[in-house]
Amino acid sequence: MSKPIPYDRNKPYNQLPLLPPPDKKVISIAMMQSVNQANKALAELKGFAKKLPNQSMLVNTISLREAKASTEIENIFTTDNELYKALSGNDAGLKSNAKEVLRYRQALWKGYQDIQEGGQFDTSLMINLYREIKEVKDGIRPPQTETTIKKRGSGLLGGTVVYTPPRGENIIKQKLDNLIDYLNDDEKYDYDPLIKLAVSHYQFEAIHPFRDGNGRTGRILSILLMIQKQLLDVPILYLSAYIIANKDEYYTLLNKVTAHRSWEEWIQYMLKAVEETATYTLNKIHEIDRLFNKTHELLSIKLPHIRKETAEKIFEQPYVSPKALLGPNIKSINTAKKYLVQMVALGIMVPEKVGKEIIYLNLDLLNLLSET
Repeated sequence: MSKPIPYDRNKPYNQLPLLPPPDKKVISIAMMQSVNQANKALAELKGFAKKLPNQSMLVNTISLREAKASTEIENIFTTDNELYKALSGNDAGLKSNAKEVLRYRQALWKGYQDIQEGGQFDTSLMINLYREIKEVKDGIRPPQTETTIKKRGSGLLGGTVVYTPPRGENIIKQKLDNLIDYLNDDEKYDYDPLIKLAVSHYQFEAIHPFRDGNGRTGRILSILLMIQKQLLDVPILYLSAYIIANKDEYYTLLNKVTAHRSWEEWIQYMLKAVEETATYTLNKIHEIDRLFNKTHELLSIKLPHIRKETAEKIFEQPYVSPKALLGPNIKSINTAKKYLVQMVALGIMVPEKVGKEIIYLNLDLLNLLSET
């Protein structure tokens, strides 16, 4: 391991080095092998997702899993049931934790639309993500905000400062401008997109530009980078579940980059996260696709008047309200209710009373999504 970098964890790290790291820190034969494996797994995921007739079945369900996992990293917990019920249109009495998860999901979608339309990262995009996640109107943290990163847990070292990010709006803006240039300029910074993903994720966390919500904002930026670099067409790969399962290693390696500039270990961790998550997501999509095909086949035999488009609707999220089925093929609430009741009789849907309304649960889909 290289010698420690001289910095005081209790003082703002205004000397945080600009990007890129030295090539010798990020380029090696082992690194390139990991890059190739991760890119191969991503390509398989992207290719299979393209074949599906309705990608919204994946995007809606899988993005909510990411929102839930990403907020759990910040010790914000909620249940699948509560979230899916809220998405069915019934958010009466929704708890604050669930609201935070849904705001994360909204921020993800807003960022996805922005990167699709504009094609570039900028400070405004990052600030808008933060504002959506935290439901606030401020931006880059002001110099009087003495933000520090403290050790998690309740042991002897719990609550001790492990890192103090740069302080001062001009300093933070300089670091962000450099990060944005690194993300956007593929000629000046000619690195594999997945190396950029790992390096930029660390750098954003180290800059820590906002009062709160930096972790969640940074994880969305990683998703958007995969979209911008055309590694994926739609946001269906999320790293938060992997980070939760390997949380101690995640924070240890982040700290090692700061203290020792140990880039290779950190980048290898992120490459493994991409590869394993892509494989997991591909398997999950296969399961969703098989379940959908079996359900559609049953409907075709038993209830042939229910079209495929309606079957797709009950796979966009586990809980469905009659209103969610309305469209060109179903124009009245009564017809929607009738079809859902018929699907209940076949064991496809399960009715559940929420407040004064009855919503319908695709229990097999919920169980599938709840599996780790």
